[in-house]
Amino acid sequence: MAPMTAKASPRIVVLTGAGISRESGLATFREPGGVWDRVNLEDVATPEAFRRDPDFVHSFYNARRAQLTDGSVRPNAAHTALARLARERHGEVLVITQNIDDLHDRAGQDPLIHMHGELLRAICTACRERRAWHGELTTETPCPACGTAGTLRPDVVWFGEMPLDVERILAALHACETFVAVGTSAAVQPAASFVHEARSAGARCVEVNLEPSEATPAFHDARHGPATELVPTFVAELLGERG
Repeated sequence: MAPMTAKASPRIVVLTGAGISRESGLATFREPGGVWDRVNLEDVATPEAFRRDPDFVHSFYNARRAQLTDGSVRPNAAHTALARLARERHGEVLVITQNIDDLHDRAGQDPLIHMHGELLRAICTACRERRAWHGELTTETPCPACGTAGTLRPDVVWFGEMPLDVERILAALHACETFVAVGTSAAVQPAASFVHEARSAGARCVEVNLEPSEATPAFHDARHGPATELVPTFVAELLGERG
């Protein structure tokens, strides 16, 4: 896809992180008791980890994939509110998610950028073929495209790898009028710099988060509390509705 031009860029850009999916039952990464308290990121979220112990990496992502597809996890009110915002503003909203779950997709979010890839997709390290993948992956699984076994991995961006669609994201940030960060700790680059990119271009910047983040001082407005309560209210404001 060609980079988004300033003329075509949406006027509202929303960045979402693990906090928006927390109320759907998916654990966040950095909070006490979160994912990184239970497993070392160096063991499951780097290319080196996959080369060192692919069986362990596959078991970690297989478990997360199973949770996402067993029917127990569903989009919440924050996901559906953002999808409504994009739908009712006729394409003037771009959601960029750091999450690898499919909850925005299931809520009907469009357009949507998965900057860290998608858990329900696989990529072959041999032929680079990408495809939807909802079942388990193992070191014995053959690539449907090239037939090579052991080369499939989750199509997610690991630490040390380049996030997806960076040029398109930067173009949108530089052209938007409003930037909103929902449920993100603002601790990982390049997403941590998005508020600064948008603010330097003149956008109004709003944080919606369970609690203050490292980046809170960079926002013009900060709203703290559950995403399922704050996001629908904020969306109603953006749509010009009055309670």
